[in-house]
Amino acid sequence: MTSAQHDRYLRHTLLPQVGEEGQERLLNSSVLIIGCGGLGSPAALYLAAAGVGRIGLVDPDTVERSNLQRQVLFSESQVGEAKVTAAATRLQELNPELRIDLHRERLTVANALDLAKDYDLILDGSDNFPTRYLTNDCAFFLKKPLIYGSIFQFDGQVTVFDPHREGPCYRCLLPDAPAADAVPNCAEAGVLGALPGVIGSLQAMEALKALLGIGEAPHGKLICYDALRSSFRTIKLRKNPGCILCGENPSLETLRHEGHSCPVNAPYSEITPDEFREMLAQGWDGILLDVRTPEEYAERAIEGSYFLPLQEIPARMAEIPKDKPLVIHCKAGMRSARACMFLAENGYNDLTNLAGGIDAW
Repeated sequence: MTSAQHDRYLRHTLLPQVGEEGQERLLNSSVLIIGCGGLGSPAALYLAAAGVGRIGLVDPDTVERSNLQRQVLFSESQVGEAKVTAAATRLQELNPELRIDLHRERLTVANALDLAKDYDLILDGSDNFPTRYLTNDCAFFLKKPLIYGSIFQFDGQVTVFDPHREGPCYRCLLPDAPAADAVPNCAEAGVLGALPGVIGSLQAMEALKALLGIGEAPHGKLICYDALRSSFRTIKLRKNPGCILCGENPSLETLRHEGHSCPVNAPYSEITPDEFREMLAQGWDGILLDVRTPEEYAERAIEGSYFLPLQEIPARMAEIPKDKPLVIHCKAGMRSARACMFLAENGYNDLTNLAGGIDAW
């Protein structure tokens, strides 16, 4: 280490479990962070401060004002800027020696393995089920530890999935992806701003332990934090012998996309952004209904959409014609699924949910 590095990391090297050898290991290590949002922000800051030499950031989004309540990587002046670019600016202000890899793209079946193959471990800061499954499967096929975290309103969870060494994978915990309207994300249900700071910091701790080879990883343990009760509890997770990925007779041999699907017999259909763009190009004659909040709509909108917040639909339903096809969207596809259900119950027939919402668009 250089003289400046000795000064910077002194509080690490004083620890017998780390020392100069451990700090050198961190300087030569790498972490891929999926998502620069509520979880990715604190995790990235602590990994950068700790001296992890190479950090990859995967996120297709731009900074929105509604992010600033919890996504501590960003500032007011960066609203509208690509998240990965804004994050890199902050991280290199904190630690100029870092190598930051910017991947301004969504994690997909096509790019996941290539993006992750050269990193030591993967940290999942995503906020949707398809990406969580994809991140889990990618880590499994590459035989890399996955530092998992999730948050909901006042509750958070953390664990380490590494079934090649010990314990289950994410598919053991949740074999089947929930339907689109089953579980709202932070944009729809809200989250107390400090909660992702707690969970993202715990993820950074588990990542550092794994890179240093110290302590005990929570393999087979789901650490649950209840902010309202100021309590932690641990749930034991067991490897599922029938898991299609890591079980005794696995059937999943390559990456696949676990898309949000409509509930069985749902009175609406789903369409991907690419499929909808093709319909528009062919002269589709219908209404694209945006059911997000006024604040979200002011940040960005799809050209030609009709704006009607979800909570106002019951009182303003007369504004929505019944003789035209409706494609409905929100941020990620969950509120729009609920809008589809409500309108179907009130006599609307030609209803389609835009899968993934404006995020996917």
